Amino acid sequence: MSKRKASKYKIDRRLGENIWGRPKSSVNRRSYGPGQHGQRRKSKVSDFGIQLRAKQKLKGYYGDVTEKQFKRTYQEASKMKGDTGQNLIGLLEQRLDMVVYRAKFAPTVFSARQIVSHGHIYVNGVKCNIASRRVRPGDVISLGKKAKEMALIAEAQTLPEREVPDYVATEADKATFTRVPTLDEVPYPVKMEPNLVVEFYSR
Repeated sequence: MSKRKASKYKIDRRLGENIWGRPKSSVNRRSYGPGQHGQRRKSKVSDFGIQLRAKQKLKGYYGDVTEKQFKRTYQEASKMKGDTGQNLIGLLEQRLDMVVYRAKFAPTVFSARQIVSHGHIYVNGVKCNIASRRVRPGDVISLGKKAKEMALIAEAQTLPEREVPDYVATEADKATFTRVPTLDEVPYPVKMEPNLVVEFYSR
């Protein structure tokens, strides 16, 4: 598992958007980028720059996964039938840490990954500590005994800024991944453009 050492909200400031819709995001106070050159005048962005930004935004939203892991997911999506952009979103939403986040078992994507890696999550009754594990429709994700008493999880379930999407059915300390969603069903706080990500990797 890769661990994010830098401040996650720097991703927000670098992109100029509150990509997780969190009230704590520094973009709500400072819309310019981080660092001493953050307020410099912005120049015209090339097509490559636009595509790169779309990739960085999508990659950052899913817990800033490594480039190797993200590209591997794209390559898998490109080999599937149908629209590659839609396939990419579907595969990313099937990550175990994302299903934990969608079920509101964790307040952030990063804490969802941590909860999984610490062995607090069970898939169909079997403990799993691999955050990138692919969850299939019908799989039941449940909290371990210790996790049920964690303040972090209690906090997550009361967060007002996001709702549990239709493709995740929750019941007490369990959640069932019912189906793979399409792009328009995923509750992104900002606009995601997987088609630009496809263009970036297709160069």
